[in-house]
Amino acid sequence: MKLLRVGPAGAERPAVLDETGTPRDLSGLVEDIDGTLLADEAALARIREAAASGELPALDAGSRIGPPLGRIGKIVCIGLNYHDHATETGAAIPEEPILFMKAPDTVVGPDDTVLVPRGSVKTDWEVELAVVIGRTARYLESDEEALAAVAGYAVAHDVSERAFQIERGGQWDKGKNCETFNPLGPWLVTADEVPDPQALALRLWVNGELKQDGTTADQIFPVAQVVRYLSQFMTLYPGDVINTGTPAGVALGRPEPKPYLRAGDVVELEIDGLGRQRQELKGA
Repeated sequence: MKLLRVGPAGAERPAVLDETGTPRDLSGLVEDIDGTLLADEAALARIREAAASGELPALDAGSRIGPPLGRIGKIVCIGLNYHDHATETGAAIPEEPILFMKAPDTVVGPDDTVLVPRGSVKTDWEVELAVVIGRTARYLESDEEALAAVAGYAVAHDVSERAFQIERGGQWDKGKNCETFNPLGPWLVTADEVPDPQALALRLWVNGELKQDGTTADQIFPVAQVVRYLSQFMTLYPGDVINTGTPAGVALGRPEPKPYLRAGDVVELEIDGLGRQRQELKGA
């Protein structure tokens, strides 16, 4: 299934995408697309049945699409998780996953405006595979257990301000948690429709120019390993999100003068089978 949330920010309606690409209203069945729903197998089965019936009311296909997940618990991010990205930035291949956090309030819809922070000169792009957790996971012992804890996948844009992240001291978080720095969606694609999360192509364009063209096969730490690893250090709950890193092609890895984002730029990104995003940048 492709689950989504449609409508104005803060008032999105839960929906499922039908075979024609039309969003179908789920508000008569469920309150929201969130961790509570993802942990409820019976509710998910009811959605599948209702979607197959063809009787769900259609929503306006031209309406705003919001983030596909409401009430996100936490966003855990993996840094330097692609061989080619580590190479382009001159970083050593990590021996263990590099972790940082993003606040849930950084999440916006896939086509919402992204704000360039005040004083920013190094706002960067990063297309990423987002993993959405569907069952409580702690101290997992196998990759099979890890993948069983995954409810689905989505496109994430891990927008980053490199000067704040790298040059201002402390942790990476200050360059990762600016307002609007995590567009998510358009859909939450359930795990049964993604048989191999290590076989997904990711692409990103800036002003129509292809900048990133990678594959999750290049991940240093695959999805199953990442979920299992994180469960040793924190409990993962339904509705938590993991951003699993970005392939080569970011502005940081390019020759001087590096082409960082400015107000007026347009970023488009996609992952095979998971949908496409488009954001226009404006000043904060």
